[in-house]
Amino acid sequence: MKAIQVFKLAAATALVAASLHAYAQGDASGDATAAAQQQASPTQAQSKQAKAANRALSHKIRSALAKDKKIDIAKITVRVRDGAVVLQGSVPEQSQIERATEVAKGVQGVTSVKNALTIRPNES
Repeated sequence: MKAIQVFKLAAATALVAASLHAYAQGDASGDATAAAQQQASPTQAQSKQAKAANRALSHKIRSALAKDKKIDIAKITVRVRDGAVVLQGSVPEQSQIERATEVAKGVQGVTSVKNALTIRPNES
């Protein structure tokens, strides 16, 4: 009878030892994952800052276009990526396409302007 109890005790001890070893291994991989996430965080922060800067520049350009009374901005979309601007949409006259490019180039922070505006006369 004592032999069975000794065997059970030895088996339980071995099981606990194996569990602790497995737990220790799992903890090490968790540390590696946490380290990888910390390395990714600066990149994510930079990405958020870049997106915020792009939105701010897009807003400045849109405001500058709105202030120019010679441009109908109702159907113009402004896209910005790292200072490169793309104007999309349509305007009623060719002169507005040229003027929109000039206005966008005049905004501080703009590095280039691609004008993809088309002429679409107002439908009345």
